[in-house]
Amino acid sequence: MVENPDFARITAATLVAGVGDMHSPQHRDLRPSQAPRTAMILAAGRGRRMRQLTSKTPKPLLCVAGEPLIFRQIRRLVRAGIERIVINSCWQAEQLEQSVGNGSRWQIEILWSREQTALETGGGVLQALPLLGTEPFLLVNGDVFFEIDTSLLALDGNDLAHLVLVDNPPHHMEGDFLLHGDRVIDRKNATDTLTFAGISIIAPALFNGAEPGVFTLASLLRRAMARQRVGGQHYSGYWMDVGTPERLAALQTRLQLQLATTNEQD
Repeated sequence: MVENPDFARITAATLVAGVGDMHSPQHRDLRPSQAPRTAMILAAGRGRRMRQLTSKTPKPLLCVAGEPLIFRQIRRLVRAGIERIVINSCWQAEQLEQSVGNGSRWQIEILWSREQTALETGGGVLQALPLLGTEPFLLVNGDVFFEIDTSLLALDGNDLAHLVLVDNPPHHMEGDFLLHGDRVIDRKNATDTLTFAGISIIAPALFNGAEPGVFTLASLLRRAMARQRVGGQHYSGYWMDVGTPERLAALQTRLQLQLATTNEQD
């Protein structure tokens, strides 16, 4: 089913001046009052590692167990209390926007930030800031599958970001960052690194001084880490970077087995 709503878009950059495992009892029972109600899904990339699968289809619309990946993300965010989602688009933008729509099918608001050329993770968020508002927001990569309850995530004190970190997957054994207590540290060549899950809470102030253009979110995160203003936590539940046809197939198998098990129990 395709919707044809009036989309809210911006096409030019406009600047607007917890510790531990998520399965622990203290996290299960704690839902921060400052948990964001706005989220952004990064969905502008072409997904070249998917090869022919994304030659005519935006990666977020690739189906797994009969449903586009981005639909699964949206439903999970809605269950976590998100009321407004901003999505950036570039590759096959119109197809993505038409398929997802304005959020009415999920009873939320979806706004679109279309990029004329892909701006990378940092540049894409900077362009979308006027739609995101002045409060901290949840930021999710459009090509990750996760089961974490994002309503449990929040910034601590004067932090500019809070990152979800996972065990290093086979395709990224070098990891990204260190977690020391509740502080995320940029330390290369360490043996106990973790991988950034592509799930975070971001304060708009992280982008103070950033210039419009193409740049990565990691560059700003590392700058904030040097000032001890990035918190984080280790998530040990199921997570997958759905970046290749092989990983998409693995996720498909997992979800089909879950569905079969559920049907048997019914």
